Amino acid sequence: MKKVFVGIGALFLLFVAGLVVLMTVDFNRLNKEAYYVHITTDGEMEEFKANNGEIWKSYWYEMPAYDENGKEQTLKFSAQKNLRHDAYMKLYVKKETEVTSYDEVKFDELPAKVQKLMKK
Repeated sequence: MKKVFVGIGALFLLFVAGLVVLMTVDFNRLNKEAYYVHITTDGEMEEFKANNGEIWKSYWYEMPAYDENGKEQTLKFSAQKNLRHDAYMKLYVKKETEVTSYDEVKFDELPAKVQKLMKK
């Protein structure tokens, strides 16, 4: 009987640990390449209507981005709001061009090579 309780307890702990991982890990950022951009213009707004009649807006950006080594690549990504001018963004990219997520970062948090390229 004791072995049954230990087994059930172990399964419960495994279940709880799995829930914690699912709630805290952002899989859109996990194992993705980081690129950095400097927002200087407004995004191109796109509106679309949901089935319930609600109007949704997306703002599209296409601009040069730099990896930590300073390699440039043009990336296209969207945001649910118009991003702040003069903001530095860290883009999370998979399959070389697919942006899965982004974060705003400070200039000091950019890699040194990227800082030099963005000061121009």
